[in-house]
Amino acid sequence: MFTYYLDLALRSLSRNKALTALMVLAIALGIGACMTTLTVLHVLSGDPLPGKSAQLYYPQLDPRDMDGYQPGGDPPSQVTWIDGMNLLHAKRADRQALMTGGAVPVQPAQSAIEPFFENARYTTADFFPMFDVPMLYGRAWSAADDEGSARVAVISRKLNDKLFQGRDSTGQTLRMNDVAFRVIGVLDQWRMSPHFYDLNSGNYAEDEGVYVPLTTAKDMKLARNGSTDCWGKGSDPDHMDTAPCVWLQFWVQLDTPAKAAAYKQFLVHYSQEQKALGRFQRPPNVRLPDVMGWLDYNKVVPGDVRLQAWLALGFLLVCLVNTVGLMLAKFLRRSSELGVRRALGASRREVFMQLLVESGVIGLTGGIAGLLLALLGLWLVRKQPSDYAALAHLDLPMLLTTFLLAVGATLLAGLLPAWRACQVTPALQLKSN
Repeated sequence: MFTYYLDLALRSLSRNKALTALMVLAIALGIGACMTTLTVLHVLSGDPLPGKSAQLYYPQLDPRDMDGYQPGGDPPSQVTWIDGMNLLHAKRADRQALMTGGAVPVQPAQSAIEPFFENARYTTADFFPMFDVPMLYGRAWSAADDEGSARVAVISRKLNDKLFQGRDSTGQTLRMNDVAFRVIGVLDQWRMSPHFYDLNSGNYAEDEGVYVPLTTAKDMKLARNGSTDCWGKGSDPDHMDTAPCVWLQFWVQLDTPAKAAAYKQFLVHYSQEQKALGRFQRPPNVRLPDVMGWLDYNKVVPGDVRLQAWLALGFLLVCLVNTVGLMLAKFLRRSSELGVRRALGASRREVFMQLLVESGVIGLTGGIAGLLLALLGLWLVRKQPSDYAALAHLDLPMLLTTFLLAVGATLLAGLLPAWRACQVTPALQLKSN
């Protein structure tokens, strides 16, 4: 029966090509605009570590003096060197990583490649297993390398392709800042979106090309970037380990809610202890957001992207209203044909299903055209000078959503015209003919 309805739908649509084209165009424009903005919103607001982000937390403390103190205010978004090291060595979490961003001058061994600067991440050993960083060659460094300030480095696949033509470069020497580092690992393709572990580098920044132990970077005074917030006497670039400044990011992995609750209580006790020692002056003020909570707190998704998504949905609604009007006009013009079908024994339900199949064909055709428009829209988004532009790609879930939305919306739009056409009395149509 469906095949018969489909054949009737195709015959009907081909009889009035102009009206069919208008309906398909209305659906295509609405779907194209809607899926372009929804895809961008989906990419930007997605979970960067599905299945694990709920186990990763960002501890926040308030080590500042009483200047500008307001009860209930937010603590700093980073930690001092002293607090970061104390929390790291306390080992109260399943895993923990202390880090900051930087940039290092790379001096290639090949004379054909000019020296260049590469974004770097100075971190601790748990960074790699905690964030599920994939390795193409070699391994990450160990906790012993952290303690010993080892001159080792892990590099990105992109940098490995540039310097070593994609070969296994473990054991090779990488010269940075006039110091020789031994490459012990190469990352596979990897990019966190959003760049949640350090939003100072940019909400959707590309991942770094070089990773070295944090203690090594400190001992060798490798250049760092990112924000620094100081109080009291201010910062001393040569003694950031003792300066009253927050400039490091600290992440922990806590595998159960009970461990998260216990860790938050540990942060309260730690703050009380530091206040008793005279380091902290403010009352304990701690936060422990997970990954998605941290992204929400920092309002990572641009507000204009959300606004564009709502406007696109409104535009789709307008297109559907226009489609309803066109379908209503088309179906009512076929009252004589539908009346004959009813007189020959077709029930209202059968006529109704026939018209819904016709609506579905319009929706499917509009969805295909809308997909092409969405791909064009995403290509235009990727041409924009924004840090998230390169991420605007249509994945499989959004591809399926495109067709489901197109067909579903068109079927919904076809309900009223189909129902109205079914109410025509067959006898009146036969008499008028």
